[in-house]
Amino acid sequence: MFQKTKMHKVFKEGLVRRHSSTLKPYLREQNKRERLQFCSTMIDEQTVHTDPKFRDMRNIIHIDEKWFNGTKKNKTFYMLPSEDDLVRTVQNKNSIDKVMFLAAVARPRYDEEGNCYFDGKLGIWPFVRQVMQTFVITFFLLEIIFIKLICYILQEPVKGSDKRPRGTLISKTIKVARDTSRSYLILKVLDAIVKKWPREDRGKTIWIQQDNAPSHVLANDPDFALAVAHTGLDIRIMNQPPNSPDMNVLDLGFFASLQSKAYLRNSKNIDELIKNVEKEYVEYDQDMVNRVFLTLQGCFIEVMKLGGGNGYKIPHMNKERLERLGMLPTRLSCDLQLYQSVMLSLSQ
Repeated sequence: MFQKTKMHKVFKEGLVRRHSSTLKPYLREQNKRERLQFCSTMIDEQTVHTDPKFRDMRNIIHIDEKWFNGTKKNKTFYMLPSEDDLVRTVQNKNSIDKVMFLAAVARPRYDEEGNCYFDGKLGIWPFVRQVMQTFVITFFLLEIIFIKLICYILQEPVKGSDKRPRGTLISKTIKVARDTSRSYLILKVLDAIVKKWPREDRGKTIWIQQDNAPSHVLANDPDFALAVAHTGLDIRIMNQPPNSPDMNVLDLGFFASLQSKAYLRNSKNIDELIKNVEKEYVEYDQDMVNRVFLTLQGCFIEVMKLGGGNGYKIPHMNKERLERLGMLPTRLSCDLQLYQSVMLSLSQ
């Protein structure tokens, strides 16, 4: 067994390497085939015979749900030597406040001068309901009333309560079922599309991409179709392949980044958590959103190389540097032989 100093030495010499392993969904052969089929549909049909390129994906809106926690059990802070250690308290470490949000993100748009006129952030909405704070008489409250009565008789000061006054509206999380998803999709997402979607693309088909969660709305849902008819737009639902979070920009990088930013803010309750997440969503850099869409196309290429598998590392292409140099592409190219091999395997 190596000593710690010996292990550090061989690591510095490059004889061993550090590797972080994360769990990924198990894929059956049918799953791999569906992933290949999905990647092939993202190729622009006008380029398949010479230099296959992915579509710009500007007409695809990615939606998904995500639990956001108020804080973490362990957090690292960097403080001045004169500062006192921060003390964080919670009633139960196993019941930290958390809220599920529905987010909708599209690809940002830029004019010829590089100015962003559509940031792609259609909205993020918490699955909560407002209820009125009430008091329930319990033995514990009866005991408090009795103690206060004794203190009043003895003319001793009574410590004030820091509870919310009666009648205060507080947020409570709700269960997300298909009816809930349908109402949010119609009342929140469709309304945001009507208000924010770029005018030049309102005549084109708009796709809402979602995963295969049981609570999600079916592509042929009649209530959704009726609501879309009232918008005057051509909006349709598409499902990404099963067991494929790497096919959605939200799971690919957006949610993790947004959660880390939300952790930088102090959320004492559910209402503050909602406020902080919404604030970070609004302030999220639209250029980072655009880069995630390019990362997604890079993942498509890796999936095609592995025959639909997911045992790959997320590709990096130094997008920030290319963006500074004005050389960041709007879409990636796929090797012609790779594309032809994928199509051949799908035809068999």
